[in-house]
Amino acid sequence: MTQHPDWLKVRRGQAPLVVSLPHTGIDIPAPLQPALRSLWLARKDADWWIEALYDFAGELDATIIRTTVSRTVIDVNRDPSGISLYPGQATTELCPTTSFDGEPLYREGQQPDAAEIERRKASYFTPYHDQLRQEIARLRAIHPAVVLYDCHSIRSVIPRLFEGTLPHFNIGTNSGLACADALTKTVQTHCAASGLEVVVNGRFKGGSITRLNGRPEAGVHAIQMELACRTYLDEPFGVVSEHNWPTPYNPTYAAPVRATLRAVLASCLDFARS
Repeated sequence: MTQHPDWLKVRRGQAPLVVSLPHTGIDIPAPLQPALRSLWLARKDADWWIEALYDFAGELDATIIRTTVSRTVIDVNRDPSGISLYPGQATTELCPTTSFDGEPLYREGQQPDAAEIERRKASYFTPYHDQLRQEIARLRAIHPAVVLYDCHSIRSVIPRLFEGTLPHFNIGTNSGLACADALTKTVQTHCAASGLEVVVNGRFKGGSITRLNGRPEAGVHAIQMELACRTYLDEPFGVVSEHNWPTPYNPTYAAPVRATLRAVLASCLDFARS
C-alpha cells in the first residue's frame, strides 16, 4: 500500500465494507483562504458531524476513508471532468464557486481558474479515489463481494436544490446500476422500520464515488446514504447563519438514527458475506 497524505484519514479493516466520508472535512489550506469571502460560508455545506454519527463503523471492522479537506477546496464526489451529475438541476461544481443556497464563495475575480482546478484534482481528488480503489481491491481479493457505503448529509430545506422538505433517508444507487437490488431493498427496509421517510434514487442518486466504483457484476456494490440533517441534528429551519449553524452534535438526539444506521451497515456486511 502506498503512503497516504496527512489530510486523508484511513482506517483499514478486514470486513467486506468500505465506509467513505468525502464531505466531513472543514480544513482550507492557508494559501486559499484570502480569496474566500468567508470561512464560515466556505464550510457551511459540510456534512456536519457525520464522522461522529458513524463512529461505530470501526467496531464492525470496516475500512473507513475520510478527507479532512473542505468540499469548497474540491468536491471529491463530483465528476472529475466537471460535467454535472444532475443535468438540468441546480448543483455545485467540482471546485464550488457558490454555496448550496447560491451565495458566491469567492471574492470578485478570485475563483479558481482551470490550472488551479487541475492542481486541486491532482492534490486531493485523485489521491482520494486512488485510496478507495486500493482498499476495495484489497478487500475484494479476500471476500466474494464488497460493499462501498458513501455517507452524506444535507440541510432539510434548500429551495435552490429541491422543492419542499427532503425525506430523512435518501438512498442512491445510480438508478440501480451501482448496487444489487436485494441490498437496496434491505437497506430501505431498515430505514423504513425507523418510522421516518425513505426514498430511493430520488433527488440524490449517488455521486461520482457511487457511480465510478459500483460494479455489481464484479462483486462491488456501492450505495450512497444522504441524510436530511434533521434526522440526526436539532436542525434550525429557515435562513442559517454563523449564529445558528452548524448545530452542535448531540449524541442523545442522534441515538435513534445511529441504531438504524448500525443495522444498515450490519446488513451490508451480511449481504457481502452471503
